[in-house]
Amino acid sequence: MPWTVKDNGGDFQQPPAGVHVARCVRIIDHGTQTGEYQGLPTSRHEFVTSFELPNERIPRGEFQGRPFLVSKFYTASISEKSNLRRDLTNWRGRDFTKEEAEGFVIKDLLNKACLLTITLNDSGKSKVTGVTGVPKGTEVPPRVHDLVYFTMDPDEFDQAVFDSLSDYHKRRIESSPEYKALFARNMNEPVMTEEAILDIEEVDDGTVPF
Repeated sequence: MPWTVKDNGGDFQQPPAGVHVARCVRIIDHGTQTGEYQGLPTSRHEFVTSFELPNERIPRGEFQGRPFLVSKFYTASISEKSNLRRDLTNWRGRDFTKEEAEGFVIKDLLNKACLLTITLNDSGKSKVTGVTGVPKGTEVPPRVHDLVYFTMDPDEFDQAVFDSLSDYHKRRIESSPEYKALFARNMNEPVMTEEAILDIEEVDDGTVPF
């Protein structure tokens, strides 16, 4: 299946809780990540989406005046009980057909507008808790951030994109078996394809599904 997160720096700033117009601007494949849940080992193929909030601007610091970016982690699955399928169903306004569920292209989310519900967790940090479609007639300001897409699919892997990512993303990606397998094929000649910045035509934000 074809396949973001923002580091805000030391002076941590975050958008207010509420419902916000947003646009998906980054998708980053972390590959298979291992961990532990309730004492048992876990393994899941993880990716991150980042959304631009064009109506909420960073108030100070190096990026003052630029839209906030918020991110959400997903398991790369659209099984019936997955969080990704729930959010995509709400975003698109309909569930997946059997044929769609057999191969949804994650890259299609890039540059698509939505409404995000942001709430504060127990630590007072912003968290994306809901994704829905944009009501007809809602104005979505033009995109500001460049589109970024990274995948470890051998046919689409791009070294330039990887090099542009934060150290946090690089560490997680490098720990994955997918990354190790990719470079085990040819340690001297990593596969390179499309550029980090995707020149994707602006879409009619009132149209769904993608």
